[in-house]
Amino acid sequence: MYISKQPSATTNIHFWVPNIFESKGGIQVYLKDMLNVIQGSAFKEKIGNVHVTVLDKLDTSKPEHLFQSDNLSFRFFGKAPSSLQTINFTLGILIEAIRQRPSLILCGHLNFAPVAHLLQRFFGIPYWILVYGVDAWNITDPMKKRALQSADKIISISAYTRERLVKEKNLSPIDIPLLPVTFDVNNFQIKQKPEYLLHRHKIEPGQPIILTVARLSKDDQYKGYDNVLMAIPSIREKIPNVHYILVGKGDDRSRVEELVRSLELDDCVTLTGFVPDEEIADYYNFCDVFVMPSKGEGFGIVYLEALACGKPCLGGNQDGALDALCHGELGALVNPDDVKEIAETLVQILQGTYPNSLMYQPEALRQKVIETYGFQRFQQTLAQYLNDFLK
Repeated sequence: MYISKQPSATTNIHFWVPNIFESKGGIQVYLKDMLNVIQGSAFKEKIGNVHVTVLDKLDTSKPEHLFQSDNLSFRFFGKAPSSLQTINFTLGILIEAIRQRPSLILCGHLNFAPVAHLLQRFFGIPYWILVYGVDAWNITDPMKKRALQSADKIISISAYTRERLVKEKNLSPIDIPLLPVTFDVNNFQIKQKPEYLLHRHKIEPGQPIILTVARLSKDDQYKGYDNVLMAIPSIREKIPNVHYILVGKGDDRSRVEELVRSLELDDCVTLTGFVPDEEIADYYNFCDVFVMPSKGEGFGIVYLEALACGKPCLGGNQDGALDALCHGELGALVNPDDVKEIAETLVQILQGTYPNSLMYQPEALRQKVIETYGFQRFQQTLAQYLNDFLK
């Protein structure tokens, strides 16, 4: 277990996270954004002398150049054998909390909340839970249910997830404030279509391009790329030269490839596999419309990234895409199970007839998504929640 030096601090907060550094997903990005806020000078000025100890279940270390602020320290538990990781982490966070008696525990995942609930009951340590999407929907585990009911605060990344918790667990929305996802504005900007991608994928300059960026995982089929593929034949009847690019890797690829073959779409569908981070913005700029008609997203940072590149977006109307696309203000929302509606809406968007003029104003789209979900808003909101608690 790696331990970094911790300076003396007036108030100590424990932040329990599944992992941050050695794998990348929406939760990991969100947790990193929270740490970026905590180490920032604006946070320190607003909150004062607060130290955050990050207890990380699965990572073994962090890149040396990241998070070197004197108000952050890390403890890593990832060196334990996989079969012992959960018990090792549970014992570790219990011991550290009893020893240090933090003023607050931030549970970076609902899975950790039952431990925080025990500490609250026996030692009076308050705790907050961060909830994202499927992790907090349809909870049947009695310990997690009790932990949700007893939490001092539940922070949700979307109004959709909050509404489900209120309905399913009979919670008060007052106790579930929002801290929506943010993104790095500087990494996603409006640019011309990159010529190297035209050459790489053998696409003509004028071809309309539909894009999805998603993990091709058997657990992530809810992202809706199957239904986009099934919509392509209908779209080709109206726009014969349309091309669909699906960016992402995962254990679902072979099944997706078989679906492409069965639909006879080999000539108009490209599965890119893994794409490095530095190329993702180029793919957004390469497309004419971004689509992910999901029905299991807690939020969907990919919508924000595409919008920041000035691209029209289509999402599902049954999950956190409602928040990301501001209930239709920033993009089109469709029934994610309705292939016909997906096809018709994509045709409208590509032909410039969709009844939302903002979707065809790239600079205005970019400005609106920055105002709503930029890092400054995220920073102000998190700092305010902690400041209110510590008063």
